[in-house]
This record gives sequence, structure tokens and C-alpha cells, in this order.
Amino acid sequence: MTGMTSFDRVLYSVENAIARITLNRPEKRNALDPQTLEELLQAFARAEEEAAVKVVALGGAGKDFCAGLDLTALRQAAEPAVFEKMQDAERLVRLFLQMRRMPKPIVALVRGRALGGGCGLATACDIVLAAESAEFGYPEIRIGFVPAIVSVLLRRSVGEKKAAELMLSGRRITAVEAERLGLVTFVFPDAAFEQKCEEKLAELAAQGAQAMRLTKQILYQIDGLSFEAALRAAVDVNVLARLTEDFARGVAAFLHK
Repeated sequence: MTGMTSFDRVLYSVENAIARITLNRPEKRNALDPQTLEELLQAFARAEEEAAVKVVALGGAGKDFCAGLDLTALRQAAEPAVFEKMQDAERLVRLFLQMRRMPKPIVALVRGRALGGGCGLATACDIVLAAESAEFGYPEIRIGFVPAIVSVLLRRSVGEKKAAELMLSGRRITAVEAERLGLVTFVFPDAAFEQKCEEKLAELAAQGAQAMRLTKQILYQIDGLSFEAALRAAVDVNVLARLTEDFARGVAAFLHK
């Protein structure tokens, strides 16, 4: 286990091949501001670089996963400085692209509220595990804002019509409804949440790193491709997978059963 690394607003540690990135602003419900986003970028970069890391778990300290944009940042967003607004938006785009391109699976561990940008942050992860009492939503429209950047992730997860309803109404949904819509992978009872999350993380950490990297690559590479182009891309990944040590070990183990 590596020691706990503390930025100002994010915690980082590694144990049993799992990097744990934790938003650490419980007094602000782990709200996002420019500094927090920069620290998330650094933490994910570190997890990608560390060879010992096979899986990344993203969570929030305290009762909530992430309640969205920090109120101070929200007030600043209402000011007329266009350049700063563009910088803030670009920072969030960089984070989502970094997470999508990360060769290691990222798992969101959602307790409490995941709202606005916080809901987008969870959706940017490859797998979302939620406590039964968790809440999700995009309330931006209720303050006259548009969840434009996170809409790209939401639409891919739940489809056009449900994404439209969630963004236009601004309503919150339960973890159970989020699972039914495809926003959440698994919902666990609150009392068993930590144990079930650890089981899922251990399950992923037991898989071959090369196989997981290639699986994630093809999963997102086919976005926007035609049917034929997607199949051609899949052929390339299929061939690469056959050349990996993970495949050689897996076949050998299977044949010796």
C-alpha cells in the first residue's frame, strides 16, 4: 500500500492494485471548483502512470459523492469574463477526456448526492456503483443554466429522450431509477455498500491489465463509427489481444483445468 497522498481537495492512495481518488471537501458536499478539477486531473494522471495500479475508484468524503459546481465558482460563472468561463469549461472537458482515455477502468462509488457536474463526473466513469439511498440529477435548468458538457455523457448513457427529460425537468432520481435507465451499473443496500464495492473492485483488479485496456479501447473507439468501421476497429483489437501475455496466460490456465 502506498501512503495516502493529500492534495488540498483530493486524497489519493493505492492498495491491492486499486488507486483510490477521493473528493475531500465534505463541508462543501465535495463541490467542484477549478482547484478541485486540477487536482483530479493530477490524481488520474498519477493513477495512469503507476504500473501497480490496475483499477481506479472515485468516491467522495462524507455524506455526498459530489453536489456539482461550488457556489463560489457559480457566482463567478455569472460574471461577464468570457475568457475565464471558457477556461472553466475546457478544464472540465480535459478531465472527461482524460477519464475516457484512461487505459484502466474507473469505478464511481456513489453515496448521497451526485448532482449536476457531480452526476456528470460519475457518468464519466466506466462503472457506477451506487448506494440505495443515493440521488442523481441535473438541476442546472432550475437556475437558468444548461448542463451542456455533461449532456454528452448523459445522452450516451440513457439515450436521447430520457436525457432530454432529465435535463429539461431538473428533477432528481433515485439510484434504483438511475440503474433502470442505464446511468448506474449496480445498486447496493446502504448497509452493505462498502463491502459490495470492495468485492467489485477486487473482481476487476484480478483481471488482466492488458485485456482491460484493450476492452476499454474498443468500447469507446467505436463511438461515432459506422457499423463497418466499428467492425474493422474490432478486428484490430482482436488481433492485438491475441498477442498479449494476458491472453497467453489465460489460454494456458484454461487448457490445464
